[in-house]
Amino acid sequence: MSLLALRLGHHHGHLGLSAAPRDISRRRRRGVVVVASGAVRAPPPAVVWFKHDLRVDDHPGLAAAMAAEPRRPVVPLYVFDRRILAGYSDTMLELLLFALEDLKMVLKSQESDLLIGLGNAEDVVLKIVQAGLIFTEEEVEYRVRNVLASVESSLSNASFAWGNPPEIVVWNASLYDYKNPRELSTSYNQFLKEKLPMNTPLAASCLPALNVEIETGILPTLEELKGFLKVSRTSEDYLVSLKSTSARSILKKALSQIKVKTGVASSDSDGGEDITSYYGTSGRKIQNSMFASESSTEVRGGTEVTLDALAAYLKYLEGTGKASWQELHDKVRLTETRDGASFCTLFGPALQLGVISRRKVYHETIQYERDRNAGFISPFGYSTPTVTAAVDAICSMEWYRLLALKSQVCIEGNYPTRIWRWKGHLIQYTSIGDSGPSVLLVHGFGASLQHFRDNIDGIADQGCRVWAITLLGFGKSEKPNINYSELLWSELLRDFTVDVVREPVHLVGNSIGGYICAITAALWPSIARSLVLLNTAGSVVPSYSFIPLSEEGHTSWLSRLQARLLLLFLRSRAGGILKEYYPTRTERVDKPLVDEIIRASYDPGAATVIESIFSFNLSIPLNFLFDSFGGEILVVQGMKDPLTKSKSFVSMLREHCSKVHIRELDAGHAPHDEVPDEVNSLLCEWIKETDA
Repeated sequence: MSLLALRLGHHHGHLGLSAAPRDISRRRRRGVVVVASGAVRAPPPAVVWFKHDLRVDDHPGLAAAMAAEPRRPVVPLYVFDRRILAGYSDTMLELLLFALEDLKMVLKSQESDLLIGLGNAEDVVLKIVQAGLIFTEEEVEYRVRNVLASVESSLSNASFAWGNPPEIVVWNASLYDYKNPRELSTSYNQFLKEKLPMNTPLAASCLPALNVEIETGILPTLEELKGFLKVSRTSEDYLVSLKSTSARSILKKALSQIKVKTGVASSDSDGGEDITSYYGTSGRKIQNSMFASESSTEVRGGTEVTLDALAAYLKYLEGTGKASWQELHDKVRLTETRDGASFCTLFGPALQLGVISRRKVYHETIQYERDRNAGFISPFGYSTPTVTAAVDAICSMEWYRLLALKSQVCIEGNYPTRIWRWKGHLIQYTSIGDSGPSVLLVHGFGASLQHFRDNIDGIADQGCRVWAITLLGFGKSEKPNINYSELLWSELLRDFTVDVVREPVHLVGNSIGGYICAITAALWPSIARSLVLLNTAGSVVPSYSFIPLSEEGHTSWLSRLQARLLLLFLRSRAGGILKEYYPTRTERVDKPLVDEIIRASYDPGAATVIESIFSFNLSIPLNFLFDSFGGEILVVQGMKDPLTKSKSFVSMLREHCSKVHIRELDAGHAPHDEVPDEVNSLLCEWIKETDA
């Protein structure tokens, strides 16, 4: 049930809409009723529907709503819709409430207010009985786009006393001034060569007084919001509780149990330092802090607090006497696990919630750089590492948003592309099939979901729902400046299964993707119906007595140099290297396959992902992972794999993993793409047998 109730008064004036800003597009509905000549109906209010744009500063939607008609009321609205909030952690929910509280306060200071709705957005919006225009930000996430489509459908099917259904006006706050996303290049190099002009942030909007009779609703507490989300879950959401435990904590517990069995002394220091050890474990709130608690590393609050935090971040090297700035500088030192990584940790949630726009951050950062250098911007780089980190992060975020947007308006590849947001980052995936057991395909290092180009349909045609994902850091998924690891990717697969698939899956992975699938199945067994490994990474360790956990520490200049040299080598030899991996059918290494791998290697953040190779920890034994999973396992091994001594590997499996089913193929490292028909037949037969 919605908490929103509106009783909007009548206002007289013109129905027309004045010229809108460039970043506004109008989504008109078929069958709109034209008002007949004669008495002019009073213009119904313009509703600004906030989702991930919780600010009045640099807000094209608010600006356009106010420009639509001087006398038209502007009604700000936020809806707690479970479909939009799905996947939000407790931390993100708390940050959301901080941001909404600030937005509501700012609007009240302008004699306006923020209407609060709780429930499905289409139900809430229909209660706005006289909305003539609905302004909402353009979205790229599949689930949120579906919510918007549901709102459009509900409005078009409803009847309105005044005739015309509300018109939805979509806006964006793009950093770059482009005319048509369909015409954007997917090559980052080519995109930079086009030198698109940068958009300037808009001034903060000052809304007219909300002179209507209206019940605005109140913000829920964090516990009330969590309760609402929990109650509204369906029966398929029983897996959600699995997200509460990290991969590292589960492995640390398993390590302790192994030590007890083998008589090895346990140590609390195994597995790295917990972030609370730096600040203590109280988690108490700090008065006038930019953070929710002592242990928090995410800037919280509204636009004003975030801008102050950004100023403190940019001036990190200058020192400060302000206590709040000193606290932020402490957080920078804590979260700078690699050059520039602190920016995304500190400001990522604020940017995801739209407390501040990407182009506002870019503008403030460049202005600071100009002020430091008498108005001069050096072509050889920025003057401080914090400026570099902020600019690189914003340009990277904007690039992946544009890639995601283009994938939603253009048909790319053989399958419909969908976008899922994980921890603030945009992840590409596809889904084929409407019924049957779910199968999740996970690619190897350097590849993407397109590597399953001849498997997705083949498996779906046999009565399966097939999901294929492009892991964070690969293909057209985002490549943020973070530390990549097998445990990070295993948590991604867990969350994707819980939040998107919403039922256990047959996990199918190739190479490092197979190893990640094995970790996921071992740590959260209820997620996997079965486990299928295609020339997996990892090894069998007889009589293991120890599980080494890598430290999540700072990266070195040497690993960064090695990554860049390796990236240059891979770009120059991509085709030749791939042909070595396809020894029986080199013709399968075609231009589209090679071109996409090379294209992705030029994306911002690609070198960071390559750098992770030098810190990979593949030493968790496969036989430990198999034992922990306890379910059905199929290993498909291309025996001509140049990366693996396949005969020795298969022999070790047979000797130490007796419950594992093994199929040997005359193929190389990627049997699913080299001999797709053979692998598809094996997989479909396996799925039928294990589901019988």
